[in-house]
Amino acid sequence: MTETGVVHGRFQIFHLDHLKYVLAAKERCRRLVVGITNPDPTLTKLDAADPYRSSSEANPLTYFERQSIIRAVLSDAGINHEDFCTVPFPINFPELYGFYVPLDALFYLTIYDDWGRRKLSMFQSLGLRVEVLWTKPASQKGIRATEVRRLIAGGEAWEHLVPPAAASLIKGMGIAARLSR
Repeated sequence: MTETGVVHGRFQIFHLDHLKYVLAAKERCRRLVVGITNPDPTLTKLDAADPYRSSSEANPLTYFERQSIIRAVLSDAGINHEDFCTVPFPINFPELYGFYVPLDALFYLTIYDDWGRRKLSMFQSLGLRVEVLWTKPASQKGIRATEVRRLIAGGEAWEHLVPPAAASLIKGMGIAARLSR
């Protein structure tokens, strides 16, 4: 078991498959750093491997909302607050990584598409230690936050796709109402 691991994602609705990814990483390390990418518009940049990821419509939740949801979900999952933290992670600005995450940590990835392969290549080129948790075709990706946001906006059932703590905060923080407008 490694001491410190890093996962990352936009988590623009933290859903059950995000939780599966985070828990798989946490099983492999004592302390987990959860990096939230695209933390604000100044730390968001277009990448040709997945241009949609940088659009404002793909990033409707604030960093504060996402970190609040992640902290609540991981606590509900039984992870002690001392065993994880959430930080901004400007994925498209590798020169800034050292300001946000420990570079000697083990970086956990899942790969479904060109964007996942691009991140793997980028992390390896920086000399970061990387463990790929799984590689699957895009057709097997499972839940997509884009779909969860679409369901919320359309007034359809979505709660079954997210952990209960996430659903509670999405409603309680007014996120569901905002996405429905």
